Amino acid sequence: MPSLEELFCDVDDFCQVFEPKWNQQLLGSGLKMRRRPGQLSLSERMTIAIAFHLEGYRNFKTFYNKKVAVYWRSAFPKLVSYQRFVSGLPSLVLPLCAYLKSCFGSCSGVGFIDATCIKVCHNRRIRQHKVFKHSAARGKTSVDWFYGFKLHLVVNERGELLNMTLTPGNTDDRKPVKDLLQGLFGKIFADRGYVSKKLALELLQTCGIEFLAKPRRNMKNKLMRLTDKLLARKRSIIETIIDQLKNISQIEHSRHRSPINFSVNLLCGLIAYCHQPKKPSLNLDFALPAAES
Repeated sequence: MPSLEELFCDVDDFCQVFEPKWNQQLLGSGLKMRRRPGQLSLSERMTIAIAFHLEGYRNFKTFYNKKVAVYWRSAFPKLVSYQRFVSGLPSLVLPLCAYLKSCFGSCSGVGFIDATCIKVCHNRRIRQHKVFKHSAARGKTSVDWFYGFKLHLVVNERGELLNMTLTPGNTDDRKPVKDLLQGLFGKIFADRGYVSKKLALELLQTCGIEFLAKPRRNMKNKLMRLTDKLLARKRSIIETIIDQLKNISQIEHSRHRSPINFSVNLLCGLIAYCHQPKKPSLNLDFALPAAES
């Protein structure tokens, strides 16, 4: 886990470039308004929000009152109350989106794609749920039905995120694939839920991407290169990443009070994963020569 100083320096370097450009693009109302700076800077607020997902706390209020306000008081001398900090979380959505984009890794020619459910409530409380009434949807996984969203991820062989998107729970896994793979190249490996001859042919013709999905049980097996077959068996790397995002970075819980705070929690969890010094990796530099021989 990176230290607090390392995390803040990285966030602050980004904010030094992003914030002036962001202020130039803001639309004005035509009225003169005072622009008093807050007690906490943008980089300080982002650092605290991201650090929550790195410290192992299960509840943000406990983290803020027991950790930040007690042990990190010297690092944030102008710290505000918990209620005031939480009321300002919605303003972090756009900066966090831009910062997450800057944390993405680089494509090396090998990638893995998968989707996972993000539940927003228990199935028994779907009819009473109101926070995501107009955005979430009921979907189905290989295990059970759920109510919420689908998080679609693309990662490289070093465990770095390459792209992500969020869709309602009833969205077909194949629908956002073309947008997710924009700007990537090489080979992308997927599971049975992505099987589509039309999609694979379109990606090959328009993007030059070999899209290799695991065939379904009732389909005939196709001849594959040995290296492709071995890489397809390593698709579990993205499942390991999803498991870390849910159990370590805590991108999923059912206590959200607003869709905006849900977005902040999800973005901070993804950023926290990007800052992990040790990520699941395949070490292809050593595996591929041995496999080809």
